Amino acid sequence: MTSESAIAPDTKDWTWVLDQPCPECGFEADRVTADRIGEVIRDNATSWEAVLEASDVARRPEPGTWSVLEYACHVRDVNRIFDLRVGLMLDQDDPHFPNWDQDETAVRERYGEQDPAVVSVELMDAAIAVAQRYDDVPPGAWSRRGIRSNGSEFTVESIGRYHLHDLVHHLYDVRGAVVRATVEAYDGSAAAYRDGTAAMPALVRAALDDFAAALPAGGRVLEIGSGPGRDARALEDAGLSVRRTDITPGFVELMRDEGHDADVLDPLTDDLDDPRHPGTPYDAVWANASLLHVTRADLPAVLRRLADATTPGGLLRFTVKEGEGEAWSTHGQVSGARHFTFWREEPLRATLEASGWEVDHVRHDNGAETGQPWLDVRARRR
Repeated sequence: MTSESAIAPDTKDWTWVLDQPCPECGFEADRVTADRIGEVIRDNATSWEAVLEASDVARRPEPGTWSVLEYACHVRDVNRIFDLRVGLMLDQDDPHFPNWDQDETAVRERYGEQDPAVVSVELMDAAIAVAQRYDDVPPGAWSRRGIRSNGSEFTVESIGRYHLHDLVHHLYDVRGAVVRATVEAYDGSAAAYRDGTAAMPALVRAALDDFAAALPAGGRVLEIGSGPGRDARALEDAGLSVRRTDITPGFVELMRDEGHDADVLDPLTDDLDDPRHPGTPYDAVWANASLLHVTRADLPAVLRRLADATTPGGLLRFTVKEGEGEAWSTHGQVSGARHFTFWREEPLRATLEASGWEVDHVRHDNGAETGQPWLDVRARRR
């Protein structure tokens, strides 16, 4: 065993996540109904398929932290273990589960040396199997009990939610890989995306006109997710000064090639201060169809950072897809898989209010091409 393989065992009892939100990954057990457990498990597995395609999945971010590959192996085995446990609960009265030492398993099975392509298939197969197990639970069987080796008691419904937290939390653990996969997808199709989105949809035009009309002439706008620069051009035509930024280097290169100043910027981690106007807050933030790539757990931090960079009373306008959970998609002009987080109005409003923004409105729209429901948010900095 090398020093790198020595991972500190996880000895925490995580059953408290059934009663309160997880402060790290943001999982809220009471927001997932029993009939959606299988659906969430399948969606989670598609994320692992995407991140396992990267070339560096076996590299640990630091010696004492699992690699993406090791986390994926663990998630695969978690799905297998919970499939067995739920099966016991449905077949037997109050079964006691055999102990499973996840850290010993990782070492014995050499998680870090397994083939990512094989792991991807095995993880998906395990997810499909256990998701079907939950889908097939008879209506009166959700209250059947089982007992873990440490004495913790679960019902089929509570163990399903406990299972989901494990999956969601480990995807949070590798969220850096999720972001990289999405950025690489846009990078590989930057020109195609530019050409395919050149025409501005009517809903975006209306929102942009409303946004510009609420700002003074020459007002400074921080744009998060400028893409190829379509919206920035329209904002500048309306008399505003726009700082163009995007996390995708390919988009920034396209804008620079057209003679525009543009910065590669991650709103979660990078300094938002404008180097051309140091120490001067922005009058507004425009983030059309970009914050939907931010994970649910990270959006509060992003919104707080944007508030800190904006003058009191400053305007925020952004859109996210409406719905539950998260998903990967290869629709439109981008050939690679991109990760999306869906939001409902109530939790999104609560997140904004807790992050320094006062909500003016949350409008419900449907995309003209796909019919996808969207939330169009307008808020002001407190």
